[in-house]
Amino acid sequence: MASEETDDRPNVAAAVVVHEGRVLLIRRRVSEGSLRWQFPAGVVEPGEAATEAAVREALEESGLTVAAAQHLGERVHPATGCTISYTACYVLAGEAHAASPREVAEVAWVARRELAEYVPDGVHGPVHAYLNKVLSQI
Repeated sequence: MASEETDDRPNVAAAVVVHEGRVLLIRRRVSEGSLRWQFPAGVVEPGEAATEAAVREALEESGLTVAAAQHLGERVHPATGCTISYTACYVLAGEAHAASPREVAEVAWVARRELAEYVPDGVHGPVHAYLNKVLSQI
């Protein structure tokens, strides 16, 4: 029975986009639970890999063309209950903006020291470790 409940949850992919020492966050027009700011993310479509979905969602929501660098892990998100997969991405082209105005209110490039202000509940452990590593190098 528990496995059926897990299978019914949406499978969501998030793009953890780092560029010039900052990480990209978006603010949705309609909040999801207690989330105000989050990584560009959306439902993985049938036949699509989570890394492909993360790249697609980054383009659809922020206007950035990105490439997947590495899978950072997955979890059931405590605020939404969705199974979410995180993919580290880097920018290939474009300028970040609210590319899907019906869904996205604004975008922000956030420095490591500002992350707790935008995401007070913290980020997934492996994502946090990745951001500490890559954002401290710049």
